Amino acid sequence: MEKGKKPGWTHWSQEELKLLRRLFPKGRAREIADRIGRPLTAVRQRAYSMGLKTKRYRWWSAKELELLKKLYPNEKLQTIADRLGRSPKSLGNKALSLGLRKTDAPVPWSMQEKKLLENLFPHNSLRDIASQMGRSVSAVANKAHNLGLRKPKRYRLWSKKEINLLKKLYPTTTARELADKTGRSVYAVGMRITKLGLKKR
Repeated sequence: MEKGKKPGWTHWSQEELKLLRRLFPKGRAREIADRIGRPLTAVRQRAYSMGLKTKRYRWWSAKELELLKKLYPNEKLQTIADRLGRSPKSLGNKALSLGLRKTDAPVPWSMQEKKLLENLFPHNSLRDIASQMGRSVSAVANKAHNLGLRKPKRYRLWSKKEINLLKKLYPTTTARELADKTGRSVYAVGMRITKLGLKKR
């Protein structure tokens, strides 16, 4: 593999990717950069895009901290993550520990952020989501409300009355109608019917 590739070079050979998969998890990003002649940030960005993670804690350099402090107030967390080759969650936690804050000017939510929020919201706290996305807790709460997101309801046990109603009506009633009568989801009704072994006439 030749060293001294141009900064704009983006194509990664299969040989380079194989080396990246083998050495990056061992915390040898700088060695990879030296061997293939790419910038250290390019190696980290590529590893991040492939979902590779180092098994060793990667210390923050003074240069990385300086860049984080400079960009965090106004830049999106994903943009900074791409530049540093770190995960958004790692950046969010570090920014939180440094007491960094976003500017008061609201930053528009991208489609990618909205999708991520939809995936994280049901089973994560607002604080954890805010830390991972680099936004304030209030911003996350407001956007979740605007998107109509809800936390999953706790499991509600089936009463004897509800079960008897299922047994009585199921043979001649649809799952949707039973859901309306019991105030449960069609999925919950279907699961209970299967568990009870009920059959249509």
